[in-house]
Amino acid sequence: MASVALAITEGMSLFEIAIPCAVFGAPKPHAAQSWYELTVCAASGAPVGTWFRAETRHGLDELAAADTVVVPACDEAIEAAPADLVEAVQVAHGRGARVASICTGAFVLAAAGLLDGRRATSHWMYAERLAERYPRVDVDPSVLYIDDGDVLTSAGQAAGIDLCLHLVRADHGAAVANALARRLVVSPHREGGQAQFIANPLPARDGRGLSALLDWAMDHLHEPLTVADLARQANTSPRNLGRQFLSATGTSPLRWLLAQRMRRAQELLETTDAGIDQIAERVGLGTAATLRRHFNRTIGVSPTAYRRGFRE
Repeated sequence: MASVALAITEGMSLFEIAIPCAVFGAPKPHAAQSWYELTVCAASGAPVGTWFRAETRHGLDELAAADTVVVPACDEAIEAAPADLVEAVQVAHGRGARVASICTGAFVLAAAGLLDGRRATSHWMYAERLAERYPRVDVDPSVLYIDDGDVLTSAGQAAGIDLCLHLVRADHGAAVANALARRLVVSPHREGGQAQFIANPLPARDGRGLSALLDWAMDHLHEPLTVADLARQANTSPRNLGRQFLSATGTSPLRWLLAQRMRRAQELLETTDAGIDQIAERVGLGTAATLRRHFNRTIGVSPTAYRRGFRE
């Protein structure tokens, strides 16, 4: 059983604290063979939000015993990261823990030196300040989260859900992450980045809305869909559909379709014994050669190697 430690200190937000509790502290999904042991670590009585106080028998020094450490948003860290939390994170990482931050928790990781020479992200409102304060960090404000192996960072607030589900997907596979996302009533993986949330009005939509089109497309992934097919289903022009997609998802219709096909292929490779040619047909790519080409380019390994590695 993998252990996850949630680091709590003064000035943290209840919402970002609740996210890892809801993901890693949830009952084990039926598709998972094992699950996490969640431990909340805090200085006793640390004020959280404006009215909640953390009461736990586990101190910050116990972060070092965890396989994964999660640091929620910490507004205090924007000006000066709490020294005890910075030290605890350094010790945990030094002993081999995977460390992940949500929103302004990235300031704690940066203060601990974990982000030096790495690409990282935070809430778009604070990304410039993070880059100015820690010039050795390659700050990317355009993404929802960044996985740099043993150190992960996510954008503001709800992007913490994306990051935590990504960790579940990496540890337990797409089927388990999808099952948990359904339980939480959230998307298992959102497309695009923070650009879609920065002071932009909602895109104009027809009566059915773009969400209905996305649901329809997911039900028809096995078909060789084109932008024209999607536009026809949405009762709009391909050009207008492209604008709506970019505004709502941060990407183009074809890139979104390919991402969904790759994700479906991953799930089929993990959960079935179907051949590569069968999977290619079921995800709408036609031939095994086409699937292999796209899979190698986007995932970085061949479908066969992915299946073998996941099952091992």
